[in-house]
Amino acid sequence: MNKYGILIVRILLGGIMFLHGLQKFTDGIGGTVQFFDSLGIPGFMAYIVASIELVGGVALAFGVLVPYISVLIAGVLVGAIVTVKLSSGFLGGYEYEFVLLVLSLVTLMTAPLKKIFQFLPSK
Repeated sequence: MNKYGILIVRILLGGIMFLHGLQKFTDGIGGTVQFFDSLGIPGFMAYIVASIELVGGVALAFGVLVPYISVLIAGVLVGAIVTVKLSSGFLGGYEYEFVLLVLSLVTLMTAPLKKIFQFLPSK
């Protein structure tokens, strides 16, 4: 994949995840805590997920710790698919989260593991 193509993917995914995390905090994290509790997930996990989305989104967009952040984001997305969206089926259900999951795997597979900061992807 062209190095600028993966840069666009990384910035797009980082921006989307950042906005999802920001929304959880600005709309009041209490609603997300209650939602997690209703699913049988401990409420404190809402803070962890929102923080991964918010901080991880910024880090991913700026190329900081890309492989590690990609794994965390993939974990959040797998959790969302399995616990919330899977029963709705693919179309009209988890297709959006699935696309984001694939993008996070692409950023993981194209990121060098030894670099901490990587604004422009390597060759």
